[in-house]
Amino acid sequence: MTASVNDFVFNTTKSVINAPGSIGEIGKCARQLGIHKLLLISDPGIIAAGLLRQLEQQLNAQGLNYCCFTEIVADPPEQVVMAALAQAKAEGVDGIIGFGGGSSLDTAKLVALLAKSGESLADVYGVDRAAGPRLPLMLIPTTAGTGSEATAVAIVTTGETTKMGVVSPLLLPDVAILDAELTLGLPAHITAATGIDAMVHAIEAYTSKHKKNLYSDLLAKQALQLMASNIVQASNNGTDLAARQAMLLGAFLAGQAFANAPVAAVHALAYPLGGHFHIPHGLSNSLVLPHVMRFNLSACHAHYAELAPIIMGAEFIPHSSSEAVASELVKYIERLIGRLKLPTHLRDMNIAEQDLPMLAADAMLQERLLINNPREVNEADALDIYRAAF
Repeated sequence: MTASVNDFVFNTTKSVINAPGSIGEIGKCARQLGIHKLLLISDPGIIAAGLLRQLEQQLNAQGLNYCCFTEIVADPPEQVVMAALAQAKAEGVDGIIGFGGGSSLDTAKLVALLAKSGESLADVYGVDRAAGPRLPLMLIPTTAGTGSEATAVAIVTTGETTKMGVVSPLLLPDVAILDAELTLGLPAHITAATGIDAMVHAIEAYTSKHKKNLYSDLLAKQALQLMASNIVQASNNGTDLAARQAMLLGAFLAGQAFANAPVAAVHALAYPLGGHFHIPHGLSNSLVLPHVMRFNLSACHAHYAELAPIIMGAEFIPHSSSEAVASELVKYIERLIGRLKLPTHLRDMNIAEQDLPMLAADAMLQERLLINNPREVNEADALDIYRAAF
């Protein structure tokens, strides 16, 4: 019998450099892209960690003309994006570097687009509404988590608790540089939370109801192999360069996977936690991940069972049914989160039980994500999941 293969379109980053010390390639990349003056977009935490100085040393040594915008904050609001855009225009730059976590990379994507195309931010919110063109774009992640360097998405905070996204292949960078030397100083709790975030990307891509495809499946499995076998070591021993490089590559592969087979209910229920309680995105995902997986068991236990030996490694024990294997995987995920010393209950995050209905109502607004979930989620279901996580 011939296995059926669904039709799909796959978009991804044009070029990736995966090696410790690879920021040394930045001058060569800039010249190949025809860049004469760069805007470097980053955040105060990168300055405090001394990482910006490392990148500037490379830029200076390679004779590159550049200026910096370093006012990025987590979940960047529209006014921060517009301030970075204004500087790009005022300085007359012809190339953009995003350097840092997902917020810096997302902002860099939008500035590269809007500085060249002349479009307004309001005009490009949504899916495939950007016309382009954009400036040459290089992205250098300093956390192994968001996978923003491999996705065609940028998220902007638009109000007190609301976010909007720009989705367009134009946001995919020309070059992604994965240099684990830049992640060596990352604290254990950030390494753990961003690593779980990347694992969620791969798990949800593999079980996505819409656009799941053979290519994304391969990437998701390889991403999970790299991350599951290295996340504890990378978190507990932050100087292990090999473990950190594996995590960076895993996060990139997971980004490629979910960029083409989109994420679902874990993210839909995580977003209100960030919006209302300013919980970092990776930790928000971690708090709801096992409970969403348990809810999804009836719909995708076979897929979870396929991922179980990859994620569980030496702890995997075969069972007689995919339902039993999938259930053991959920228990393993809970143990893993505990081993990483991450908070495991919403009540640990100053969330009150009376907040849960509001969170459930808010999660229902994430329709673009919920439609990808293997099992339909209604508001009562969301409330039950939050109660389980409480």
